[in-house]
Amino acid sequence: MGRTLTLRTESLRFREPFAISGYVFEAMPALVATIGDGEHLGRGEACGVYYLGDDADHMLAAAESVRAPIEAGIGRAELQGLLPPGGARNALDCALWELEAAQAGCLVWQLAGLGAPKPRVSTMTAGADTPEAMARAAGGFAGARAIKLKLTGEPDLDCARVAAVRRALPGVWLGVDANQGYGRASLEAVLPTFVELGVKLVEQPLPRGEEAGLDGLDSPIPIAADESVLSSGDMQAMLGRCSVINVKLDKCGGLTEALRMVDLARQLGFDLMVGNMGGSSWAMAAGFIVAQACDIVDLDGPLWLARDRKPSVSYPDGAIWSDETVWGGGVRSP
Repeated sequence: MGRTLTLRTESLRFREPFAISGYVFEAMPALVATIGDGEHLGRGEACGVYYLGDDADHMLAAAESVRAPIEAGIGRAELQGLLPPGGARNALDCALWELEAAQAGCLVWQLAGLGAPKPRVSTMTAGADTPEAMARAAGGFAGARAIKLKLTGEPDLDCARVAAVRRALPGVWLGVDANQGYGRASLEAVLPTFVELGVKLVEQPLPRGEEAGLDGLDSPIPIAADESVLSSGDMQAMLGRCSVINVKLDKCGGLTEALRMVDLARQLGFDLMVGNMGGSSWAMAAGFIVAQACDIVDLDGPLWLARDRKPSVSYPDGAIWSDETVWGGGVRSP
């Protein structure tokens, strides 16, 4: 029997609205790709890149455009040249990884030549809200050892938000994510307060396309590039402007490119963060492979969902853990 490709879109509903700078989400669109050979199935899930218009319809159309070569048997290397970075390539690439691992009788991490995975401390994210509400939300994550706060680029309010969470959780690792909400002047205005409150990371403070605004900034807190770096081709331009690269499979187009970014980041001297665009345990499990090589892990997407896949990733003692029963070992065709 030849290869088969099955595609479907889903709406992954959040348990409550999730606010960031400029957006409020009640659900994330997901593309699920399943590739089978008659005996084994590989699965991939992607939520796309919302700020680039990479929605469910766009992802589905892009994946359908390569149905023929996928079903003809192309591999992950060929896929990289057929689709650009984004959700469609991510879903297909992850499905091919899992299918190939199943065919080889191994797990995805083994196929990638990596060591056995270990639990990794993951940030738990509090969406932008009032300071009091964010402090309650951050304190509600059982066993959390690292918290990430979504900010909106309003200096006084953002400082009050961070202060409220720090009072509630004096010992927790604390990072902030502005999602492009600041300008150079407003960023410089908040940094002293962030330092005083023990913030350990400032993620994507300036808008994508305005990276030059970071030139010459002597930030005492590491700056991470998220929206500014989609894939490996964007990394060189961030030298001297940030010290951390946030790798997301939806942005870069799958596990293949994510692992390439890990290698390049080490060559260029960047620290590494792995993040997510939302998604279920299937998406987090693929990110968990990348997390093994990262300094900062942000894979809490399922904690925001009204309903997750089963079996699911788990978060023992503030860390994320996933094994092949979730994703990574393939499944038998029915």
